[in-house]
Amino acid sequence: MNKRLTTTLAGAFSLLACGAQAADDMTLQLKWVTQAQFAGYYVALEKGFYGDEDLDVTIKPGGPDIAPVQVLLGGGADVMVDWMPSALAAREQGAPIVNIAQPFASSGLMLTCLKEHGITSPAEFPGHTLGTWFFGNEIPLFTWMGKLGIPTDGSEGGVTIQKINFNVDPLLQKQVECATTMTYNEYWQVIDAGLSPDDLVVFKYEDEGISTLEDGLYTTEEMLADPAEADKLTRFVRASMKGWKYAEANPDEAAEIVLEYDETGAQTETHQKRMMGEIAKLTAGSNGALDPAAYDRTVEIVMSGGVIKETPDGAWTHAITDAALQ
Repeated sequence: MNKRLTTTLAGAFSLLACGAQAADDMTLQLKWVTQAQFAGYYVALEKGFYGDEDLDVTIKPGGPDIAPVQVLLGGGADVMVDWMPSALAAREQGAPIVNIAQPFASSGLMLTCLKEHGITSPAEFPGHTLGTWFFGNEIPLFTWMGKLGIPTDGSEGGVTIQKINFNVDPLLQKQVECATTMTYNEYWQVIDAGLSPDDLVVFKYEDEGISTLEDGLYTTEEMLADPAEADKLTRFVRASMKGWKYAEANPDEAAEIVLEYDETGAQTETHQKRMMGEIAKLTAGSNGALDPAAYDRTVEIVMSGGVIKETPDGAWTHAITDAALQ
């Protein structure tokens, strides 16, 4: 039986047993497609953690043409997953979005280069082409280049930033010398293509001192201002973090749950289990509450790169996690 149908029926029977009291609807928009990057939410759905909080949660996968902030502001979701640099840029442009929880404590972002191109340090980036995804994913790379003082217009002494699809083909085909990758995904696509770690030079944003917060949960100021909606958000965050901690402790099972919800059939067990192992490193140590120091670091990095001009006001709150963690 289809997993979504099974979960829906189970939820319906649960409601009947409780006197048919309707659960509150909640929709989550993911940043990307169904994969272990979002395991905590699928685990919370599968294990009934959302149901325990009287929530009927719908998880919407993302994709190359889906901008989570547009879905959120358009009313297509109550909560979205996004990286903080793109969320801060959207807020400065007028989007009233607020970080309400931060399941990811560390960054998995990297720039992976083919060793044959002779790039051994960031000082050797000029004169080369760097590939990255867009839809907000380009912001950390532009921020890094801005902080290094490296022009990104392809001029002398600068780099060329090339928009690439969400794969590593341009790197393998040598259309770019370096490409954006994640520790849990695209890096392993390079390895699976037949290259070894010795063929690569990897620059981790964490190691370069420019790591910014990724995969946070965001909602709108309007939702937060409504006590009933804030209560739903509190229950959602509490159940989601329970899902994340379960996924950390049971990575293989979590990966298998993700596979059950992958309606495209595009994911493989080997890749998802490997991904979940890497994701667990990024969520480790987080109870969902945003670390103000990590937020300040992210703002400083994004501002120094010229992506935002002013220190944002009201971009995050502890109100939801404070209530959820009681």
